Amino acid sequence: MTHSDMAGKRILITGAARGIGAETARQLAARGAQVALVGLEAERLATLAAELGPQHIWAECDVSDNKTVTKAVAECIQAFGGLDVVIANAGIASNGTVAVSPVEPLVKTIQVNLIGVVHTVSATLPALTESRGYFLLVSSAAALKSIPGTSAYGASKIGVDHFASSLRLEVAHKGVDVGVVYPAWIDTDLVRDQKRDLDSFNDALKHLPWPFNVVTSVEDCSAALVNAVANRKRKTYVPSALAPIGAVRQFFMSPLWEFFVKRKAKITVPKIEAEVQKLGRSFGSSSMGLGNPSAKDEK
Repeated sequence: MTHSDMAGKRILITGAARGIGAETARQLAARGAQVALVGLEAERLATLAAELGPQHIWAECDVSDNKTVTKAVAECIQAFGGLDVVIANAGIASNGTVAVSPVEPLVKTIQVNLIGVVHTVSATLPALTESRGYFLLVSSAAALKSIPGTSAYGASKIGVDHFASSLRLEVAHKGVDVGVVYPAWIDTDLVRDQKRDLDSFNDALKHLPWPFNVVTSVEDCSAALVNAVANRKRKTYVPSALAPIGAVRQFFMSPLWEFFVKRKAKITVPKIEAEVQKLGRSFGSSSMGLGNPSAKDEK
């Protein structure tokens, strides 16, 4: 699919209420695509759909709940008459280490980020098989390396990566393509929440090696996703300087990498844990309504 072929393409985006999903929807709509906005925040989705125009639609769902995903997808397919592209973008990130996190936020992170992708793909695969379409699954630079404080998030994102790699082989003969995008730090509400809530996050960002420490604008990240859709790309890295890392990522999970990280972890991990315990919640304040549970609820 080239840029000139974007007009009329029927594209479903999960996590479309804010951040990367919302901006990607704007850019795709500007190129003539017909966009279905799917996510939890109904008011935001409705406002964005109205902004984009009457040919665009929205549907509320929780990607970790297969019944709501199936219902939302069915509504979008009925409205559009099919789908050509699905961008599985919905994601959250819990705060803290396994030791200080209630188990529920760890599990919820995996349910949204990984199981949510499985639900989305499963519900839309028949439609994309019919149209010989394209999946773009959002993984993360966290799939390329291991760092403390990201156990559940990293597991969910490397899970998306491997799920995509196998799915690609399963659907290739049907004319369906599968791409993966690996964003590093993107200037979204999710990252801003981390910056505002946790000094340890800011310290880690300063000390990460380039290009893992680069913060990319939402506009530039979304442009990379639009380019991936337009060209049915297999892999997309944001920033693009991460591409060589993807080729040698086993180093960032090797004993040598762990040796260097462990030297700092004995200082950084207690700091992360103390900050998260003091913060009193496991998600940022913008994480799709999950950000401000009471301490009683979390326990």
